[in-house]
This record gives sequence, C-alpha cells and structure tokens, in this order.
Amino acid sequence: MHELVGALRSYAWGSRTALAQLCGRPVPTPHPEAELWFGAHPADPARILIDGSDKSLLDVLAADPQRELGAVAREFDGKLPFLLKILAAEEPLSLQAHPSIEQARAGFARENHAGVAIDSPMRNYRDENHKPELVVALDRFEALAGFRDPRRTVTLLRALGVPELDPYAELLAAQPDSAGLRTLFTTWIALPQNALAKLLPKVLDGCVRYLSDKDAAGDGSQNNGARKEFTAEVRTALELAEAYPGDAGMLAALLLNRITLEPGEGLFLAAGNLHAYLRGVGIEIMANSDNVLRGGLTPKHVDVPELLRVLDFEPLELPIIEPETEGPGVFRYRAPAPEFTLRRIELEAGAEPVELPRSGPEIVLCTLGSLRLFQGGSVLDVPCGHAAWISASDGAIRAQSVDGPGQLFCAAVGEG
Repeated sequence: MHELVGALRSYAWGSRTALAQLCGRPVPTPHPEAELWFGAHPADPARILIDGSDKSLLDVLAADPQRELGAVAREFDGKLPFLLKILAAEEPLSLQAHPSIEQARAGFARENHAGVAIDSPMRNYRDENHKPELVVALDRFEALAGFRDPRRTVTLLRALGVPELDPYAELLAAQPDSAGLRTLFTTWIALPQNALAKLLPKVLDGCVRYLSDKDAAGDGSQNNGARKEFTAEVRTALELAEAYPGDAGMLAALLLNRITLEPGEGLFLAAGNLHAYLRGVGIEIMANSDNVLRGGLTPKHVDVPELLRVLDFEPLELPIIEPETEGPGVFRYRAPAPEFTLRRIELEAGAEPVELPRSGPEIVLCTLGSLRLFQGGSVLDVPCGHAAWISASDGAIRAQSVDGPGQLFCAAVGEG
C-alpha cells in the first residue's frame, strides 16, 4: 500500500473552498477547484509515492500489471478500469451525456480518421471507453438527471402559463413517450437564435410568475397543485438562464428530473442519460473515460447531431441508489457496471482497526477525520482528502480512525 496524490482539476464551475477545506488547505484558493482525480487516466493520472519517489500511477501499473492489478490485468487489458474523483460544484456543470462502449469506439475511430487532434476543443471522443458513473453525496447534492415522465412535463409546461409554450406542450401531450421527448428536445435544441431570443424571455417571465403565486391557496386555480409541485424545477430554470443567458439548455432542463441527494445517497447514470450536476460535493466513480457529449449550458464545444445519436430518451425513474448494509458501518453502492464498485465505511472514534473488504486492486479515500492503514508490519497515515493505492498483491488491510469519527470510501472493480 502506498500514498496516492490526486490530480487537481480547475474548472470555472468549481469551488474556491470545498476541496481545500476537505484537504486541510487554506481558503479561498486562487482559482476554482472542481475535481480531484484518483486514478490512471492518461489525461491526468494520480501520483503514487514509493520509497520516497513520486511516480505516475499509470506508469506503475504499466511496469508490472500482474502485481498491481492481478486478475484485473487480464480482464481489462492491463488497465485500471475505474476512475475515482472528489467533485465540488459551486455552479452548474454543462448539460451532458456519455456514450455506450460501441458508440465510443466508433466515435473515437471516426475522429482519428478525420485527423481531429486528441486535445482539440472540437473533439467529442478522447478515448474508446464508455462512462457509466455513480456519484455519492458528501453534502446536499443537486442535479438534473434523465428525462422526466412526459405527462408530468406537460403539466409543468402548462402550469407556467406561457401561451408560446402551448404548441410544445400539446406536441408532447399527443405523444407522451420517448419519441415525443426526442421530437421536443430536438426542436428546442435546434431553434434558430432569433426564435430562441423571442421564446426564452417569455418562458422566464412565466417562471417568475409561477414562483410569485406558487403558495396561493384556495384560489380555485386548476394549476395550483402543479404550482406547488415544480418549485425546484422552476427555480433551477431561472438559475440556469441567469448563468447561461440565451442558451437553449435552459429549455432542455425543463424536461429533466430535478434531484436532491442527501449525504450518503447515490445517483447512477448509464450511457445516454442527459444530466447536469448543479451544486454540491460528492464522491464520483466511473469507467476510466473522459468522453462527454455536451448539450448546452457551456461555452465549450456542443455537437448537437452527435449528442442526438447518443441520447436515451426513455423516461427515467429517479435513479437514486440507497446503499446496502454489509456489516457494522460498511455500506455498498451497487451499480450495473463491471468496471467498479464503491463502499462507504464509517469508523468510530477510538475503535479497534477494522478489516477492509478486499477484492483486488483498490483505492481507499479518506473523507472525514484521519485514517491509519495497517498491512502486515506496515503502517500508512492517510489524512482527510487523501488516498492510498492498494495493489492486488497486498494482503489484508485494516483501517482505524485516529482523529475522531472517520469515513472512507473504497473503490474497487465490480464484483457482480
């Protein structure tokens, strides 16, 4: 086992306080800090400290995949199949979706053949992998995820009281299924700028009116129930319009489930699910990929035809994952992805070391207190916000909190 130093990623939507506070650094930071990557993605591999030297985890795995990865090396072509992150969003991320593995392979080959540089801002596919992902909230975490039941969306559009939205509401009411959602989303995302400039102010006015009288009671309005039902969705639409004025992504956001995760709850997103994280701090684990197809709410490259090829328009029930209890203080988040599994372990202050579940190579990340790991005669201290690499050849690992109650996350390859 060895200390693992995460790769810090700075994006405009990040926080100047959250990651620094978690890791015990001064705040505010000079730049927004959005993600800490603990993994072996070529774009930004974590650093592993071995015998006083600082090496890329990617290089360590390549030098001896059998020792470091064990059977995983054969199953995943000598690569660590997952990427673990701490994510801190102070502003909304872009509206986005991720491809299936077949779409990723085809898109990667197509862009290579077209001569698009791997680091080009116009690139959609930076690797050949898919990107199913799971996020677990460390604090209150808010997101848009998956298309809402079309019938509820019709109710929302009508409740806004915007005549200009009536044709779109009727379109969806006439076909309240994935085909209707595809038609409406495609219509909105492809609106000419002059048409968008006329429609958006009307919709925003409707959102303001909705919130101003949402608490009215006994007024006889048939939409009164709907006015109370969609408060979070409407507020989010106004926030997105303020952050990204004139962006069709604000309209698209009205079609999506608005989700709030409380600490410890998880959200799983499969290929094709349109989503946007809005705010909060969470642990994110995914297949080892950086493929993103954006649909708006961003100054970055948006490829609408490619996004439409990838999107899954089937209405999505709220995909919130409650962890399974495996033992005292041990909680597992099951996700239908062979590349990863995630456990959260709560450690009591002053308790004896507990043995961690082992199933091959793992990354152990401390998110509360200070952690001490024991393996044979070796001891490794892991402060909050830091991690440890556990190779497949390491034996049993025990963990103890040395600074009050502790919390850690164990990321491993999927176990079925």
